[in-house]
Formats: sequence, structure tokens, C-alpha cells
Amino acid sequence: MWHDIEAEADLLNFGLVANAAANLIKNAGNSPVTIGISGGWGAGKSTLVKLVQTQLGQGIAPDDKKPPYILMEFNAWLYQGYEDARQALLQAVADRLVEEASRRKTFVDNALDFAKRVKLLKVGRIVAPAVAHVAVGSVAAGPLGALFGAVTGLVQGFSDESKRSENLQAVQNAYAELSPDLKDLIGEKKEASLPKEIEGLRKAFAELLAKLEVRLVVFVDDLDRCLPPTAIGTLEAMRLLLHVERTAFLIAADESMIRGAVRAHFKGVEIEDGLVTSYFDKLIQIPLRVPRLGINEVKAYLALLLTDLAEREGRLSKKAQSTGQVEVLKLLKKSWSRGISREELGEAFKAEKEAVTKELDIADQLAPLLVTSAEIAGNPRLIKRFLNNLMIRQTIANDMEMPLALEQLVKIQLFERCSSSAAFEHLTKAVAANPDGYADFLDALEDAATKGEPYEPPHPSWTGPFYEQWLKLAPRLAKENLQPILHLSRDRSLGLAAYDELSAEAKKILEATMEATDRSALLIRQLSSLGEGDASRILTRAIRKGHENQWEMEDFMRCLNCTEAHPTLGTQLATALYEVPGRKRSVALIPLLKNQSWAAEVLQEWENDTDTDEKSREYLRRQKKGGK
Repeated sequence: MWHDIEAEADLLNFGLVANAAANLIKNAGNSPVTIGISGGWGAGKSTLVKLVQTQLGQGIAPDDKKPPYILMEFNAWLYQGYEDARQALLQAVADRLVEEASRRKTFVDNALDFAKRVKLLKVGRIVAPAVAHVAVGSVAAGPLGALFGAVTGLVQGFSDESKRSENLQAVQNAYAELSPDLKDLIGEKKEASLPKEIEGLRKAFAELLAKLEVRLVVFVDDLDRCLPPTAIGTLEAMRLLLHVERTAFLIAADESMIRGAVRAHFKGVEIEDGLVTSYFDKLIQIPLRVPRLGINEVKAYLALLLTDLAEREGRLSKKAQSTGQVEVLKLLKKSWSRGISREELGEAFKAEKEAVTKELDIADQLAPLLVTSAEIAGNPRLIKRFLNNLMIRQTIANDMEMPLALEQLVKIQLFERCSSSAAFEHLTKAVAANPDGYADFLDALEDAATKGEPYEPPHPSWTGPFYEQWLKLAPRLAKENLQPILHLSRDRSLGLAAYDELSAEAKKILEATMEATDRSALLIRQLSSLGEGDASRILTRAIRKGHENQWEMEDFMRCLNCTEAHPTLGTQLATALYEVPGRKRSVALIPLLKNQSWAAEVLQEWENDTDTDEKSREYLRRQKKGGK
């Protein structure tokens, strides 16, 4: 199994981008710099951040008295639901600087002064609502509530001597319950305006960094996993510290998710696209994008992951695996001028290449499909999940004594992951209809693929370049009993369900989509805010629900909400519509499809199919003639 965490070794050829980001920080001198690393879900942002940290940390010993950088990480997602993200970031910075000053035993007072100012801002955020509660006569909670409640009672009972004495004791008791830090801060809090407090905090921050003679580099990751309030709160906290000399911020986030958070933050207010863009862009001086993986990068990545597994399982020595990794990464650095061949992969592990022949064959053949498939598109996280699910299925197959080869599992799992629901069902029906579990229709297709003959889809749902490429993969499956593999496959999914790969925001929209029974303008807007990958996975779930329900009208509406939000997903829905039972091809549905270019061939098929409801066929014929 491979953990879904950032990698410290550069297996994705991100080194050049990481070096560029690190050099921007190094060459900035004392000038402030803010770098944004953008990329979609699972593209490798966290790995790139880790590589930049490694670059900046090289040559700094833990006991250096004056290291050139203070490096710190902040993951806003970890604080979500537990603490105000704005305060959490400021407090984390203050704690890190106090720690550094204490380690050096110098300028500790300055560090503590900065930390105190951070807490003063927090008190300001607490005291103001508490006073407001008092003003309107409501009750605040906790020790502060007791304190201000007691103060209110003291004022209201001022004319009554006994009451005044009683309430004074209540104030003293409530104040005693407060923490020492909070008591000191309340005592110190003056009537200074908020702008003056912020100015004082920034000044203390800049002076402390200058005295320590260091550059503070803050790495902010997983911002796009956060709900809008947490994401915006973190960005607003950064604004307090940005553009201060000797600071650098490196922010990793999916830009589309941040823009969605900005829209949510300003909901109810008309806000133009340009303003949404500028909100984030004003924070970022230098935008960098995670490079999308090409075939060579994915081929090398697969080879390294699979040979790592072979080493862990004892089929490859540690020395051969380590040497092979170095050689594959050398090939990858030169891959811009030429591809990485199967022979070169073998030479990288030449000492024991026979032990990993199967793994290298899979990497060589699988890479083009994992890059070109819209379902995976070279995404490192999805590639890891694909391999993890493969290992799980292989383990179960071994435990159940199923006679399966790894290559067969790979090929079927790839088809399951990347094909349409209708195409997968076409395969499973063929297997179920054969007593030996063969998919007989594959025989002619695999022969044609071997001979390089033109591809002819066996069914409309098998239309597209993926299916043609998939048939060329080894091994051939036409004469293999596929019942054991399909037993492990979609009907008994082990984590390949689209839901597992959705972002937190997309999961909420999925739930809303599955509850919808009609067209919803609000839902369409929400779906439009998602990336096409998330929307496609939601559509997959909606299509699957349609199959289960035998396509009721509400199932069509769920799917059409998705395609209206992302018209490019129309072809994905079209392949499923071929499988709609004839009696469910309602006249009421056709007007919703007739103006969609992607539905033209589907409607033609329905018109020609005698199983289609006769009223619908007649409606389609009239439409073709221009009638009503």
C-alpha cells in the first residue's frame, strides 16, 4: 500500500519548479515575497511544498545559532471546527518566534511582546461580543459571561447597598476564574483603535525579525480542503503579516476552490468575476502551477511505486531498488528530449530486472491510458488510489484462491475506472451470458487491435479512444474466465466509488444532486463551481442511480443538472442514455434533449429502435419534419 501523503523524494520531476520557488525566496533578500502554488485536487501541491522546504532547509544544522530561515508549516484544515483559523495562524507564528528566541536566549522579551499583541487582538474579538451581550441584556457563556453578567448586575443594583456588595463579590469570583494571561490582557487593553493595534502588531513583528536576523518562511497547505469561512479566515490573517520585510509566504491551494470560497464569503452581494480573481491575486505576488504529469512522468512514477512494492515484498533487493530509483529519475530529467522506453526501464534495474519484469511491463503499458483518461488524467493521488485498490483486490483474490494474474486485474480495474457505466454493463452482461465466463465479443476486437486494423465499437457505449487503446493492452481477455475478476469489481467496490475521491465541498453538492427531483438553478450554479473532474464523478453516481431505478424521470433530471452545469459532460451521459429501457424514453424527456448536440445520435437511435415508446418515436419523427 502507498500512503496518500506528501513525498519527500521527488518521484514526479517537480524538482525544477521547487528549485525555482526556493530561489525566488533566497534571491528576494529582505524583501517580502508571496508565492502561490496552484493545482487541482491530488495534483501534488503538498509534495511540491515539501520539496521547497527541503531546498531551503539544506545546510541548516539544528544547532545553528543564526539560521538564515525560520521555516514553519500551517495547515488550516487541522483547525477547522476547533479554532478560529485567523487566530490560529497568528498564534502559530507567535509561538514559533517565541520558540526561536528562547532557543537562542536572545530578544525573548520582544518575542513575548509580539505574542502578547496577538493575544490582545483575540481579546478584542472576545470582549466586543461580550459587551454587546451585556448591552442587550443577554447572557454570555463561560467565565467571561459570568464576569460581564456580574458587572451588569452591579450596575443595575447600584442603588441597593446590599445588592452592590453581593454583585461586587460576584465580579471578583468571576474574574478569579479567568486565566492569568486573559486577566493581564483585559487589564492592559486600552481604548486604542483596531487599526492602531494592527499597526503595533506589524511593527513588533518586523522589529523582532530584524533583531533575530532571520527570514520567516510560512508554508500554508491544504487551504482548498477547508470550508469557505476557514479558508477566508486564514487568508485574512495572512494579510496582517504580508508585505513585512524578512517574510515569505508560500500558499498551496486550488485556485478554483479559493475563488469558490470568496464567492461564498460574499454571498448575497453581487460580485463580478474580476473582483473574485483580484481578491486572491492581490495576496499572491508570484503564481506557480503544479506541472501536469505527462506519459514519461507517469511511467516513471508507476515504475518506482511498483518496484518499491516489490522490494517491500522481498522480490527485489533494497540495493537494486535504490539504484534503480536513481537511474529512473536520471531518465526522467532527460525525458524532455525523448521518451522513456521499456528497455531503459529494464536497464535501470539491470542487476535484478527479471524480478520486476511484470511491474515494468505494467508501468510501460498503463502510463498512456492513465494520462489520457479523463477519469485519472495523470493525477498522482488517483494513481496511488488505483494501485492501492489493485493491491486490496489482489489480496482478496489470493485469500479466496481465485486464479487471477495481476495483469488481468490491472486491465479490468482500469476498464472499470475509466469506462462509462453503459460500457461496463455491456461487458458484464456478455460475461454473465457465457457459462465459461468468457466475453466472446472481445475476440474479434483483440484480433483487430493486434493486426492494427480499424477499430469498430461493439456497442455505441464503447465509442472513444480509451476503448481502442485498452484493447491493445496485454493480456488478451477474450478466452479468460472473467467471472472472478468481476466478482471483485464494481458490484463489490472497495473504495473506487466516486464518492471517495470527491472534495469535501463536492460531497455536499453530491448529496444535494441525489436529492434533487427536478431542474434546480441553485444546484446548477453549485455544480458549475466545481471542477469538471468532481462534476463528472457526481454524474457517474447519478447515472448509476438511474440504472438502479430503471430511469425514472427524476433520474434524468439529476443527470441533466450536471450536464447543464458542465456541457462537456454530455457525452458521458449520452453513453448511458443508449441503455435506457424503451418504455422509459418519455415524450416529456425529449424536449429537454433535442437541443443538446451531444444527444443527437441518442435521439436518432431512440427513433429507430422499435422498443422506444411509440408516442416518443412519433414525436421525434415530427420534429425531424419540422412539425409540432
